[in-house]
Amino acid sequence: METEQVGRVPEVDGERARAQALAHEVFVSVANKWALLALNVLGDRTLRFTGLRREMPGVSHKMLTQTLRQLERDGLVRRTVYASVPPRVEYQLTEAGGALRDTVNGMCAWSRRYLDEILVARKDFAARQDLAAQEDLAVGEDSASGERDGGR
Repeated sequence: METEQVGRVPEVDGERARAQALAHEVFVSVANKWALLALNVLGDRTLRFTGLRREMPGVSHKMLTQTLRQLERDGLVRRTVYASVPPRVEYQLTEAGGALRDTVNGMCAWSRRYLDEILVARKDFAARQDLAAQEDLAVGEDSASGERDGGR
């Protein structure tokens, strides 16, 4: 006998799960250095593949191609092919791509604003971890010496 939870509509839960899975998939695809760099380099400009690659030192032809395809698939980059010889292909951010770029830039600004606080917190955390490890070691040594002394 199948039971349903009160207050939950199965269709809504399924839609929510699909939306969460899609959001996770998109986050994973854009949360890499080449995708973020491509979004930043494109900015408000339209660039050809070679121009993008020139401004992204270290990216291989294959990696840039894969990155641009992923961004295009997710609707963040618009790829325009012109019928010429040789074919000319240009890339520009869509509205969604520009909004993501603005969001990432906001996160960068946040990290710069709170960098000193973050560094202090990390230093304090490391010191607490070191102290806890030393206390654990001391307790362990006391336990071991008590066992060797027959518990005396």
